[in-house]
Amino acid sequence: MKGDEAMTNMLSDWAKEFLCEDRVGVVSTLNNDGSSHLTTMWYLLADDGTLILSTPGRNQKVKNLRRDPRIALCVGDVTRSVSLYGTVTISEDQALVRQDIEHLVERYVKDAGIRPQVSATLVQQSRVALHFKPEKVTEFSV
Repeated sequence: MKGDEAMTNMLSDWAKEFLCEDRVGVVSTLNNDGSSHLTTMWYLLADDGTLILSTPGRNQKVKNLRRDPRIALCVGDVTRSVSLYGTVTISEDQALVRQDIEHLVERYVKDAGIRPQVSATLVQQSRVALHFKPEKVTEFSV
């Protein structure tokens, strides 16, 4: 997809590969006044196309998502990007939160020896699980 932008509701094989590379995403939620709230986050693309994220339950993005569940995630580098848009589900089920944290830590923490400590630290932060299936996908490459 050279020099092209495509919008769809499905992830292409290229986008799936790109999202599985070693990257973080920028998440956008909507503040009360309609402005964007942007944060960098770890994410995981599940086999069924669901995007999985984890965050402390009391932060601004969760407050925003409880009020308006629309979410956008953009992952990119200097010449390519994938933007995903959808409606998030927020779960406080600690078994699911712990499972998501373990999978995210496995993806992002390269030193397997410290993963249990990182997971334990994250679990203690009263986190929630954020899941969404993209309803719209934009892919760009030059």
